Amino acid sequence: MKLKRLGLIVAGLVGAAAVATVWLLRTPASTFDHAPAGKPADSADLIRQGEYVARLGDCVACHSTPDGAPFSGGLAMATPVGKIYTTNITPDDETGIGRYTLADFDRAVRHGVARDGHRLYPAMPFPSYQKLSDEDVAALYAFMMQGVKPVSRQNSPTEIPWPLNMRWPLALWSAAFSRGGPYQAQESQNALWNRGAYLVEGPGHCGSCHTPRGLAFNEKALDAGSQDYLAGALLDGWYAPSLRNDANTGISRWSEEDVVTFLKQGRNQHAVVFGSMTDAFNNSTQFMSDDDLRAIAHYLKALPPGSNNRGSAWQYPQGTATANSGNHPGRQTYMARCSSCHGADGRGQTPWIPPLAGATSMQVDASSSINVVLNGSARIVAHGVPDAYRMPPYRKQLTDRQTAEVLNFIRTSWGNQGAETDAKAVGELREKTDPASSSVIILQMR
Repeated sequence: MKLKRLGLIVAGLVGAAAVATVWLLRTPASTFDHAPAGKPADSADLIRQGEYVARLGDCVACHSTPDGAPFSGGLAMATPVGKIYTTNITPDDETGIGRYTLADFDRAVRHGVARDGHRLYPAMPFPSYQKLSDEDVAALYAFMMQGVKPVSRQNSPTEIPWPLNMRWPLALWSAAFSRGGPYQAQESQNALWNRGAYLVEGPGHCGSCHTPRGLAFNEKALDAGSQDYLAGALLDGWYAPSLRNDANTGISRWSEEDVVTFLKQGRNQHAVVFGSMTDAFNNSTQFMSDDDLRAIAHYLKALPPGSNNRGSAWQYPQGTATANSGNHPGRQTYMARCSSCHGADGRGQTPWIPPLAGATSMQVDASSSINVVLNGSARIVAHGVPDAYRMPPYRKQLTDRQTAEVLNFIRTSWGNQGAETDAKAVGELREKTDPASSSVIILQMR
């Protein structure tokens, strides 16, 4: 009798597991499932709105290569389990998304499911894009179908080894880490805050880089309800700093106008874009409307300190205003290689050459500062004009030890509170990275 009862329990559990698995692997519903089939009407206003949504989402930066057609894919992206390549999202019928209906498109963008049912890797930021409004999804679809030239280009297979390249487990990942729907305005906040939250949490997908990840490579939070959201994260050899008002490691010293200037010009009195933020600026943020930039700034400046908040608020100590004295092993390298631009006092020549005194990158994980010293910075292109002030690479001029020493000098001078790094960390990043391109790269949308 007990065995029979146990058998019934086991059978019930197996049945429940089977039902749950089928439910998880189902094709998710779309709010556009009953929309008319066929390509959208050729509405100039709708296409223009969709082009702006594409700018907000920075779609062109990932789905294009410098020598390829817009949105034709092929960009290699490193992941912890292997390299993947972005796909062709031009409206080509055979190799792109030309046969996608609006519902198919919605499922790919907001749910991470392709037209044939396979799951997309979360390098595609659908956990953030799920917050897009129906109106913005429809407009984006209109632009991709009517405003983008179809290009025949086969997609490249991933380099993720079996069994990690199986797609079906991504359904379980999505169920666990991509819950939610279109952004819902918070009644306790004003319209400006809500617009900023929509842009940052949704199309801007800022958390993809700036939010720490869990063991399953999931963002630990998707909105301001958690102190982990935008609290700073290490990603692909760079440290994306906190966008919260952390005393020493975030943007507490920035005003709303500083945030607007940074996103509009690529620099402000505190910092200059570097790493993947250069691509985001070149192809996205500088094209945002002033109203949207103000909304983003208002939202970010309203965020309290996050989970990575540490250290006291930085202050410039007048008693150590120059690097001309002292016995730190990195001082001589700094004076020979860095001081002509960044100054013996570490204050730079703002806004063109950023200060190192008080720089957020000098208070947090050293990966970004190592990367910039070794590889230099990519070319900023502001409003069609290439930046004349570019950080050159020093990987050939400085050894691993010299790089660590000069960074440790900077990270402990002028009131900076960064932890020291070492030659081993520099050597590891040297092996994994390449010099930044000095080319003027402008990715066209059409």
